[in-house]
Amino acid sequence: MNTSSHTVLVTGASGYLGTRVVADLLQRGTSVRAAVRSLDAGPALRDAVRRAGADDTGLEFTVASLTEDAGWDAAVAGVTGVYHLASPMTHATEDVDLVVTPARDGALRVLRAARDAGVARVVLTSSFAAVGYSPKPLNADGIREFDENDWTDPDAPGLPAYPRSKAVAERAAWDFVEREGNGLELVVLNPTWIAGPTLTADPRSSLQAFLGMLDGHMPLAPRQRFGIADVRDVSTAHLAAMDTPDAAGKRYLLLADGPTISWLGVASLLREHLGDLAAAAPTEEVPGDDLPPLVIHNERAKAQLGFAPRPAETTIFETLDDMRERGMIRQG
Repeated sequence: MNTSSHTVLVTGASGYLGTRVVADLLQRGTSVRAAVRSLDAGPALRDAVRRAGADDTGLEFTVASLTEDAGWDAAVAGVTGVYHLASPMTHATEDVDLVVTPARDGALRVLRAARDAGVARVVLTSSFAAVGYSPKPLNADGIREFDENDWTDPDAPGLPAYPRSKAVAERAAWDFVEREGNGLELVVLNPTWIAGPTLTADPRSSLQAFLGMLDGHMPLAPRQRFGIADVRDVSTAHLAAMDTPDAAGKRYLLLADGPTISWLGVASLLREHLGDLAAAAPTEEVPGDDLPPLVIHNERAKAQLGFAPRPAETTIFETLDDMRERGMIRQG
């Protein structure tokens, strides 16, 4: 469905990814209704989309919360599509009521309101956390690989609240559309760790991890391998997911081509690009066994959504350049 001349709803619009999606929509002539928890977020969001060179005259605001029913009927009234990006994003708590419950119930509130308003399609932002955070045997080549058929088990012992929330919320969304959707189309995007230049005035999300390395708050690199997805590419994929007819009913993994990376690998790129500014970045990993190679497949997104990701190194270097230019990185 092409929404270029219509109004769409974007939840989580003031976030790291949300600001980019809103700016991209406005730049192509789509009017945007941004769902925010408070109208106080309006000026910062307008500043963010202007930073991207977008005209914000097509931007309006509506107040709605993932934890309350109020506001959602008004939020979806008259829109042709919904981008549901909002979700609790915290690794600081394992409290189910603060992370898992609002993620699931918030997704259902959005879907229910969209269905009742006759909205054609919802594009939901999930995560690789809903795909690949459960143990999986290595393949014959000794590689652990994941594609869109894989799911994180939300009941796995020791699973942190954030990946659990993503798995629970996405499962609930698919179940709702299947049982009660009444023709509502759902497309789900599952990006890996998102980096890239930010439109927000303060460093958020993955940018905090970069700062933690640069400030010496990560003396040893955790033993973890992961994919990197550029926030600009993820935003473009969201627009394609709304516009591609055959995307309905599918989920898509989003990440850069090539090998996945480790935290130690990220630290090495920080030192390569920033020199002495990255002197505090870790040079060793926490003790433990070496991790097997990790492959995360993005072929479906490339073939069906025209996903053309930047190389991970490019994303990291351009993120650092942007942070330095905007004074987010201490100069010594």
